[in-house]
Amino acid sequence: MFIKIMFYYLIGYVKITIEGYYIERFMNICTNQKIIIWNIKRKKSIKLTFYACIKDFKEIVKIAKKTKCKLKIEKKRGIPFILHRYKKRKIFAIFLIMIFILIGISSQFIWNIELQIEDNVEIENITEDIREAGLTTGTLKSKIKTKEVINKVRLNRNDIAWMGIEIKGTNAIVKLVKADEKPEMIDEDEYCNIVSNKDGIITKLNVQNGTAAVKVGDTVKAGTTLINGWMEGKYTGLRYVHAKGEIEAKVWYTESTIIPYTSTETIETGNIENSYGIKINDFKINFPKGVSKFEFYDTIEEEKKFRLFSNFYLPISVIKTTNKEVKKEQKTYSQEEAKNIGIEQLEEKLNNKIEDKTKIVNKNVNTYEKQEGLEIYVTYEVLESIGTNEKIVF
Repeated sequence: MFIKIMFYYLIGYVKITIEGYYIERFMNICTNQKIIIWNIKRKKSIKLTFYACIKDFKEIVKIAKKTKCKLKIEKKRGIPFILHRYKKRKIFAIFLIMIFILIGISSQFIWNIELQIEDNVEIENITEDIREAGLTTGTLKSKIKTKEVINKVRLNRNDIAWMGIEIKGTNAIVKLVKADEKPEMIDEDEYCNIVSNKDGIITKLNVQNGTAAVKVGDTVKAGTTLINGWMEGKYTGLRYVHAKGEIEAKVWYTESTIIPYTSTETIETGNIENSYGIKINDFKINFPKGVSKFEFYDTIEEEKKFRLFSNFYLPISVIKTTNKEVKKEQKTYSQEEAKNIGIEQLEEKLNNKIEDKTKIVNKNVNTYEKQEGLEIYVTYEVLESIGTNEKIVF
């Protein structure tokens, strides 16, 4: 589509309003004579607007006369009209033509790589792997083999369930679906035990197939057999089975931290200073303001790429560098304040680990005086289903 728009702009086009009782006939004749018109909008039953190339304008006038329709030029667009307007300004005209030539050339390259990951999850180092596989900015679109890039990335990683690459304009859209981490599945016809995957105390045991190896109230370690994959009968003797059952246990999650009684905190003052630069592909030109007037500050850099359309990026971007002034303040906490701060931090970590908060049955907090501050331990007791299949090897 962009190539067509560029072509029309180079040869020139006009916006036309046409009015009359035979508009349908006018349109049919244009179609039969293969005259290209676009962006057709009907304003009234006898009036419409559309765009057409200059080269077809004379023929359009003839068709309008033939169908007794009134014709009016609303706008003129394109290089021929600009050159006519600035025919005495040759340097400007040449410069303008050069710009369009450069834009046309740059349209053959990839200047932006957009990642679209399902559910907005994070996939570590995926950008680097995509680059190493051959998809980089500044590469000719004709040289990018999307299937090869996808195969290379997926061979190097086992955390991607699906990957696709779509080239639109100068933008490469990489779509990813992260693979779920699932335990190894054992077929129903294979013999297996159920072993504990966590430390805990058994609170519920319901054996559906196999022989219980523990009882309610037992303390188990990770790797302890919970249900044996065999059964023994008076008449059938010993036979192996695929163990099944429901096991619930009380398990513990613990987090710890040390909160110093005296600490230095960094606080933003609200004062900022900005500087700007231009980046042309990988070449960067800075426009510094000199040395920052702030004694302490954090620096944030933002890059905004130029684009003509939604998926037509240019190899030019503006770099905005922001310095945010910060000040350092020394804070002193009492033992109770340090304890509350630590508990809040640790509870946030623990809550992120536990999916079902209703299964939390108890919370224990322990504190210890240390030279560097207050050491805090927070432990959650949680009721959880435990156990994983383990194949029986003969």
